[in-house]
Amino acid sequence: MLQLLFNTADTIVVGRWGGDTEADREIALAAVGSCGAIIHLVVNIFLGLSVGAGVCVAHAIGAKEFDVVERTVHTAVYTALIGGVFVTIVGYVFTPQLLGLINIEPSILPQAIPYMRAYFCGMPASLLYNYCAAMLRASGDTARPLGFLTIAGIANVLLNLVMVLAFNTGALGVGVATAASNWISCALIVWFMLKTDGPCHLDVKKIAIHKEPLKKILAIGLPAGIQSSLFSISNVIIQSALQSFQSATVIAGHTAASNIQGYIYTVMNSTAQSSMNFTGQHVGAKKWKRLKTVVLWHYGLVFSFGISLGWILYLLGKPLLNVFTPGNAGAIEVGMINLAMIGLTYFLCGGLDVGSYTMRGFGKSLAPTIISLTGACALRIVWIYAVFYPFYSDNLTMLYLSYPITWLITSIIYIPCIIHEFRKHKDDEMTEIAQT
Repeated sequence: MLQLLFNTADTIVVGRWGGDTEADREIALAAVGSCGAIIHLVVNIFLGLSVGAGVCVAHAIGAKEFDVVERTVHTAVYTALIGGVFVTIVGYVFTPQLLGLINIEPSILPQAIPYMRAYFCGMPASLLYNYCAAMLRASGDTARPLGFLTIAGIANVLLNLVMVLAFNTGALGVGVATAASNWISCALIVWFMLKTDGPCHLDVKKIAIHKEPLKKILAIGLPAGIQSSLFSISNVIIQSALQSFQSATVIAGHTAASNIQGYIYTVMNSTAQSSMNFTGQHVGAKKWKRLKTVVLWHYGLVFSFGISLGWILYLLGKPLLNVFTPGNAGAIEVGMINLAMIGLTYFLCGGLDVGSYTMRGFGKSLAPTIISLTGACALRIVWIYAVFYPFYSDNLTMLYLSYPITWLITSIIYIPCIIHEFRKHKDDEMTEIAQT
C-alpha cells in the first residue's frame, strides 16, 4: 500500500496543483493516469521474475537448503540489475511510440512524455527493490521491506510537493519524485541485505548468474512475467477504449477512481502473495496436511477484504474523488461509475490472485499463466471488440463490465486446478508413508 502511495501522491498533487487552471490540472492528471498501463506493459515481465525468486527462496528455506538460498539471492540481484537497465533504456527512448499505442489525446502528450521518461529513470531501483523484498518476504521478514517503503513514501510525498509547488514542474515533477523515491527504497534494502547475517545476505563479490537457480527463477517467474505483461496489453486496450471518448475528463475520473481501487487490490494481492509463500514453504518442507487450511484462509481473507473495502470506498467515493479532482463534477461522475462497476466486484479479482499464486507456490507456473491469460485477458479483449465497440461504444458502464465478468470466470476455473494439486500431493504423501 505504501508503494501504491507513490502513485496516489502523484495523482493528488497534479490533480490539485498541477496547473494554473482546472483544465491544466485535468490534463496533468490525465497524463499521469495514461502512462500507467504502458509502464506496466514494459516492466511486468521483469517484475514477474521476482515472483520466481521469491518461490525459489521459499522452497529452499522450507527444505533448509541455505546454500541454494545464497545462490538464488545473488542470481536474482544480477537479473534485476540487467532487467532494470534494459527497461530504462527501452522505456526512455521509445516513450512517444509506446504512448502512441493508446492513441493518447494530443493535448495530454506534452505532459505525459516527460513524466513517463522520468518514471523510467527509477526502474533499475524499482526492480532491484522488488526482487530483494520478494526474497525477504519469502524468508519470513516482512517488517523491513515495509519500513524501507515507509521512508521512501514519505520522501516521495515531500518531493512531489517541492517539485510541483516550488518549481511548478507539473507531471514531470511527480515523475522525478517517484523515481527518486524508488532509489531511496532500493538503497535501504540493499544496505540491509549487505549487513544482515540472515539467509538473504548479499555479498557484492558473489553477485553472478548461477545456472540452476536461474533456471528455476525463469521457469516460475517468466510465465508470471508474461502473464502480467499480457494482462497489461488488455489494460492498454482498455486505456485506448477510454481515449476513444476523446475527453480528458473521462481519463481524469478513471485515473482518480483507479487510484482509490488500488488500495483494495493491494490488500488482496499482498494476501494472495502470502498464499504463494506459505504454500511454497509447505511444499519445500513436504507438509501437505496443512496446505488446505492455508489456502482456505487466504480465500476467506481476500473475499472479506475485497467486499468490505469495496463498499467502504464506494460509500465514501465522492469525497475521496474530490481529493483528486476538486470541484470537477464530470470527473467525479466518471469515477463513481468506475467504483460501482469495478470497486464493488474487486473481491472476484482477489479470488483469481489467490488461485494463481497458490498454483505458483506449488511450483506450477505455466498452468496459471494459461488460465489467467485465457480467462482474464483474452476474454476481456473479446468483450471490448465484440461487445463494447460494435454496440456500446459510448457507454462507459459496458466497458467497465468486462472486468467483473472475466474475474468471475477465471476465479472459478482455478478451483478444480487447486483441488487436483491437493489430490496429487496427497497421493505422494501416501506413497511416501507406504515406502517408509
